[in-house]
Amino acid sequence: MATLAEIRAKLAEQENKSSSRGSVSDNAIYPFWNIPEGTTSTIRFLPDADKNNTFFWVERAMIKLPFPGIKGQADTKPTLVQVPCMEMWNEPCQVLAEVRTWFKDKSLEDMGRKYWKKRSYIFNGFVVNSTLDEDTTPENPIRRFVINPSIFNIIRSALMNPDMEDLPTDLESGRDFKLTKTQKGGYADYSTSTWSFKARSLSESERGAIDQYGLHNLSDFMPKKPSAEELNIIQEMFKASVDGELYDPDRFGQYYKPAGLNVGGSNNKAPATTTATATTEAKPVAEATPVATATPVQTTPEPAKVEVTETVTATASEPTTAPGGKVSADDILSMIRSRQANK
Repeated sequence: MATLAEIRAKLAEQENKSSSRGSVSDNAIYPFWNIPEGTTSTIRFLPDADKNNTFFWVERAMIKLPFPGIKGQADTKPTLVQVPCMEMWNEPCQVLAEVRTWFKDKSLEDMGRKYWKKRSYIFNGFVVNSTLDEDTTPENPIRRFVINPSIFNIIRSALMNPDMEDLPTDLESGRDFKLTKTQKGGYADYSTSTWSFKARSLSESERGAIDQYGLHNLSDFMPKKPSAEELNIIQEMFKASVDGELYDPDRFGQYYKPAGLNVGGSNNKAPATTTATATTEAKPVAEATPVATATPVQTTPEPAKVEVTETVTATASEPTTAPGGKVSADDILSMIRSRQANK
C-alpha cells in the first residue's frame, strides 16, 4: 500500500502534467446520490487490492453519445450510449480531438460540453452510517463508491494538506469520510462533505469482512480498452450522434449499446457501460421531465456541472446548416478544419 507521501507526490505530478498540457452491475455500489437532502452518510475508504496502484481509487473517463432514439423500435425515446475515452490509457482520443476544437467557436461550446468526457472515480470501502433506506444490501459489506469530480476534489485537497499526517485508509489510524448532501441553485450539492477530524481504528467486524471477502481490485471495474476496430466504431457512432441519426443496433449493437438494450443474436464485444456511472452533467433537484433512456442497468448518480478547462474562445463564421436547421457533423468538422487550415 502506498504511503501518504507517495500519494501526494503522484498527485502533484499529475497536476503538473495537466497544467502543462465493463464489468457486471450489482448492488455493491452504494448510491449515495439518493440519500435525503440535508443528511450525512459516513463511509470509510479502503486500499485498492492492486498493490501497484499508488492511489486508493481509479479514474474513469467516459463519453456520452446522445441519440434521438433506437432504429427499428416503435415509440422510441432519446437514449445515451457511453463509450470509453482513450485518454484513460494516456493515448489520444479521436472524439476529444474533434470536440476540443469546438471550444474555439462560441456557437459550438454547448455542443462541445455535451460530448466532453465525463470523469468519475471508483473507490471501495465500508458504509459506516447510512441515511439511505436501501431495499437490499449485499452480503459483502465492502462496497464500491462511484465518486463525482466535486466530491473527489474535496478528497484530494485534504490529502495534499500537510496537517493530514496519516493515510486515511490506514486500518489503525485512518479517517472516515462524511458525505453530506444539500442543495445549491436547484442542484444537489456535496461541498460541505469532509473528512472526520478524529482517526478511527477499524472495528473487529470490519477487519473480519476484509479477511473474509478481501478488498476489491478496482481495475476490474474499469471499461475494456477499445481495439482498433472498436475505435473506428466509436468514431462512426460519434458522427451518427452529431448528425442526429437514430442508434442502429444492427450496425453498433455488437460493440456498444444503450444500457439494458438486448441485441438479438449478438455477442457484445465491448458493452458501453455496465457499472454505475457518476456523470458530470448537472441534474436539477427540482422534479423535471427526464430524458428517457433505453432501460438503464441502474441509477445514475447526481453529478456536478461539466467543467471544460481547455476552452479557447475565438470568433468564427456560423456553420452551414442542414435542411431543417440542424447542423450536421460533416458541416461542423469541415468548418473547423477549414478554419485551422487557413491559420
